Amino acid sequence: MTRRPIHTLAVAVCAFLAMPAATAAQDAAISDTGGGGTATAVTPPAGDAAHERLAPLARAVRLTGTIELDGRLDEPIWASAPAVTEFIQRDPNEGEPATQRTEVRFVFDDKTLYVGARMYDDMGAEGVVSRLVRRDNWPDSDQLTITFDTFLDHLGQTELSINPAGVRGDAFGPGGSFLDDSWNPVWRADAKVDSLGWTAEFEIPFSQLRFPQGTDQRWGLQINRFVHRLNESQVWSFWRKNESGGPSRYGHLEGIEAPAVGTNKLEVLPYVVSTTLHRGSVEEGNPFVDETEVKPRAGVDLKYLLTSNLTLNATINPDFGQAEVDPAVVNLSAFETFFPEKREFFIEGQGLFSYGGFNCYFCSNVSSLSMTFTRRIGRPPQGASFAHDAGDYADVPDNTTILGAAKVTGRTGGGWSIGLMNAVTGAEDAEVVAGSERFERRVEPLSNYFVGRVKRDLLDGDLQVGGIVTSVVRDLDDPDLASIMNSHAEGFGIDGQLWWGDRTYRLMANAAMTSISGSEEAILRRQRSSARYFQRPDREHGGNGLFTDRFDPSLTSMRGFGTYTRLAKESGDWRWETALNTRSPGFENNDIAFLTRTDFVWMNANVNRQFTSPTKYYRRLDFTAGAQQQYNFDGDLTDRQYHAWGGTQTPFWWWFSGFYLTRPSTIDDRLTRGGPAVRRAGIDYMSVSMESDSRKKISFHGQFSHGRNDEGARDYDFNAGINFKPVSNVRLSVSPGFSKGQSTAQYVAAVDDPTATDFFGTRYVFSDLDQKTLSLNTRLNVTFNPRMTLELFVQPLFSANDFSRFKEFDAPRELAKSVYGEDVGTVQQVDGDYVIDPDGAGPAESFTVSDPDFNFRSLRGNAVFRWEYRPGSTLFLVWTQDRSSVGSVGDFDFGRDRDALFDAESDNIFLIKVNYWLGL
Repeated sequence: MTRRPIHTLAVAVCAFLAMPAATAAQDAAISDTGGGGTATAVTPPAGDAAHERLAPLARAVRLTGTIELDGRLDEPIWASAPAVTEFIQRDPNEGEPATQRTEVRFVFDDKTLYVGARMYDDMGAEGVVSRLVRRDNWPDSDQLTITFDTFLDHLGQTELSINPAGVRGDAFGPGGSFLDDSWNPVWRADAKVDSLGWTAEFEIPFSQLRFPQGTDQRWGLQINRFVHRLNESQVWSFWRKNESGGPSRYGHLEGIEAPAVGTNKLEVLPYVVSTTLHRGSVEEGNPFVDETEVKPRAGVDLKYLLTSNLTLNATINPDFGQAEVDPAVVNLSAFETFFPEKREFFIEGQGLFSYGGFNCYFCSNVSSLSMTFTRRIGRPPQGASFAHDAGDYADVPDNTTILGAAKVTGRTGGGWSIGLMNAVTGAEDAEVVAGSERFERRVEPLSNYFVGRVKRDLLDGDLQVGGIVTSVVRDLDDPDLASIMNSHAEGFGIDGQLWWGDRTYRLMANAAMTSISGSEEAILRRQRSSARYFQRPDREHGGNGLFTDRFDPSLTSMRGFGTYTRLAKESGDWRWETALNTRSPGFENNDIAFLTRTDFVWMNANVNRQFTSPTKYYRRLDFTAGAQQQYNFDGDLTDRQYHAWGGTQTPFWWWFSGFYLTRPSTIDDRLTRGGPAVRRAGIDYMSVSMESDSRKKISFHGQFSHGRNDEGARDYDFNAGINFKPVSNVRLSVSPGFSKGQSTAQYVAAVDDPTATDFFGTRYVFSDLDQKTLSLNTRLNVTFNPRMTLELFVQPLFSANDFSRFKEFDAPRELAKSVYGEDVGTVQQVDGDYVIDPDGAGPAESFTVSDPDFNFRSLRGNAVFRWEYRPGSTLFLVWTQDRSSVGSVGDFDFGRDRDALFDAESDNIFLIKVNYWLGL
């Protein structure tokens, strides 16, 4: 077989040339309706003429008198301020006037923007559906949402919402990024239900918003109202479902005279935490472990307004006390499991640092071009094993201390979005006891992390260009740490997107380059990692020029590139996309990002047909079909896939969908985990899912999938969920899941054997795997009022993993395998281990493989009480329990595994945290 190497530089140049150029784009014709400020929305014409619609206009007026924030519109200003009154349905009858009247007014003074809204209902108070949930959670009730594009760049979104119970929501999406609901500004709102429907008042300090400098403001504005009992979604500025909407389609808000930055320029949020750990079992003789341990700590977050549109955030000793636990998983692959960031300092405003990512109808099997993953900052010490191996007992810190971190975020009036972040983590030492000797061992070096992100908006937001720079620098004065960690890791990327045809078509592209440096041992670890396996003996090695593509144990640096380019039609009943995604073998940014694999060129194409006009058979109907394939840089076809998906919403508001894919047999260059490439069996996979009307007191969803490969292995997966809302402030969710997975090529071990000449002196041992997993995720949320909640989460998980029929591939790049004891050689079980003679009477020596069968049982849960006792200030009470056990069994027996789980000792953590917001 002849393979065609893919030349690294050629791919990089082609991807770079695909970056969008600054070309002219036509703007949609927009004119404003004036008069006294009462906004009139023009009913949109059908088809392309909808793009020529008039943008509605709202006007804010200066406050005379005072407003008492109680949700009632009984102040005189609300009667005199001009009202937004004309709304259009998106559902259930797209394009028709709203059935329920809505009035929204805007008022301001020198410090605050006020919003007053009356939501009429034909049934009065009886027709209003209200529900208590935690802030930022979807309340599944009536709701009003106000969204501002404060820079009028047709990209940014500042979203504030309320429901009749006074539950608030807020999210922020600067510069075209996805909405981020981790943003928690300090603002107030209240709502009241009355005989006409319900009313709401918003009190939004200007200090919590970001807008251009200057007193006269003109913002983009969208208003959404959801009428729960009718499932009616009505909007003020309308666009059709088959059009690209968002801020480019918003109306306008005028008349605001914004103040210069003055009040509340500085926000201080100090916190104190006390954590009590009660261990279920204590290792006898361990001097570092007590049954009960109390750990107090304190820290502070600061926020300072540099200007009305730029903010400095800083933190000293940020809190690691997570309100939610990471779920238990069983990972038998060579790749790391991803868990999302949960620390407030890092998640707030993370949209300003976003880079890369996918935006396609269907994507699978490929890593996103990510450049930042902030859980790398303050991670558990990476040299913990050095301490544990150095003595009998070791006291290793749970996390690396963040000495301090700061970031500057915001947007300039000239269209620049800016995100700068720097964090310093301290050197960590573990205390070690070896016999009678006690000493310290360095487990993490002093490190500095930096991320710089900028974007520029042009052509009224139709063109965006930007760049990103990342850096990690470590003080590696310890030779052991220098052998496993990079001393420097840098990344640089450029990106852009261009819309045209009234936002019908879009070209997205980005390209990044990374460079790491360190000792020969550290760079060798990166070459041998599961992301690339440079040491694979059958690789057609490239060169180590500008980009690294050849195994070399003497290297002290490594460089690579990644690209992503997508061209798509985003509007209309027919949509399509095509994309190219590459990662060169030497691309490496795991020091500050999350990367699972490199060495691929991936491409896809999809076409989508949507039917958005309801009929008696459906409310909406969608179909997607496409294909994708992937090559490595040696030219091997490592993936090919054909797929189809269909989904529909029924007239009674249920969703059904089905999916099918088929993958022919292809080369797998990762299965031997550093050995020669072999062949992966082809598979067929299908899934069906359904979801009932979520507005009901009891709703449910379910999904079933089945897969089968060419060698007869089958996978079954069933997940279901039941949501029960017995009263307006209680929600119970129970989600059982069961999966049965089979593999005919589960990696077990690599054994040196000079007689295995086809595999370059190594035997790669595989097995059949029968894996059964049962889980039950249970959540109970009780909301006492919009500022006080209790949330409980419990996740029992049982996993049985049975390994059998040990085998090896007959030859590289082939699918056929020989089973020991059946096709070749012998296998015997001795004292729980397997003794394998791979060729019977032949020259190969026998070897031993430990029995890999195991059962994993886990129970994780926590209870979180939150009370916002004053605006911006919160009290947390958290209890977390974690218990687990492992058995060398392999078969699934629920009764036995349940008893083993509850016989296991549990660790309990009790946490009290109080923070106090000060606006200075």
